[in-house]
Amino acid sequence: MKIDRKFNTLSFNEYLNYIDNHKQYCDFNTLGLYRSIFENENTSLDEKIQIREFANKHFEKTFEFLQIKDPWTYIKVKTLGLELTNGDKDELWRQIRKNQELILKKKRIKHQNFGEYSKHNCGYETCPMNGIMIKQGSFMAEYEMCIGNINKYAQKQKSERRKSERKSEKSIIKNELDLE
Repeated sequence: MKIDRKFNTLSFNEYLNYIDNHKQYCDFNTLGLYRSIFENENTSLDEKIQIREFANKHFEKTFEFLQIKDPWTYIKVKTLGLELTNGDKDELWRQIRKNQELILKKKRIKHQNFGEYSKHNCGYETCPMNGIMIKQGSFMAEYEMCIGNINKYAQKQKSERRKSERKSEKSIIKNELDLE
């Protein structure tokens, strides 16, 4: 069977029903479930917290793995209904980094080429490279090369500068040969 609906359009009772019978649905997506918990406008904060707790009973390991796969979703779901200070946020991030190392070591994973860590995400909405998988250690990953913020005027200036350098290069070489 298929759900054929977005999770963020479900009501409280529908969430509980789909989570309880998740094995019957071939298109059940736990990451989508957790993302929809904080995106859903049809449920109140108390219901969202109850849904999170109910989902964690069924998908505890998946929820803990979100610390590696999608830490932003993990934080948003974990901190539902909590008022956090900057110190609390810093401590939460330290704890996530520590847990990430433990989980990777426990699962014997020596890379993070999955989830948020494997995709190009420069912050520019117009970047045509957003969402492209990037291999760690590659040129794009190391130098954060991005074509999302193209300044055409700067490109024109660079083109003119290179053109003048090419022309002056010939005269510099000629002058050096004449001096010898």
